[in-house]
Amino acid sequence: MRVTIDSGICIGSGMCALTAPAVFDQDDDGYGSVRPGREDGAGEPMVKEAARGCPVQAITIAED
Repeated sequence: MRVTIDSGICIGSGMCALTAPAVFDQDDDGYGSVRPGREDGAGEPMVKEAARGCPVQAITIAED
């Protein structure tokens, strides 16, 4: 699995960081980001739920 956030689409709602905090964080401007080293989803079961819950669909999950 490969997890990315499109920073051009993200509105900084924070839903990703609330749903899967082991994988997602918010940068200094409040926009979502994938934690360094967690681009593979880190085995976190809530990553897919975070992607579904993103209000602007900025999260992409690519299955290997």
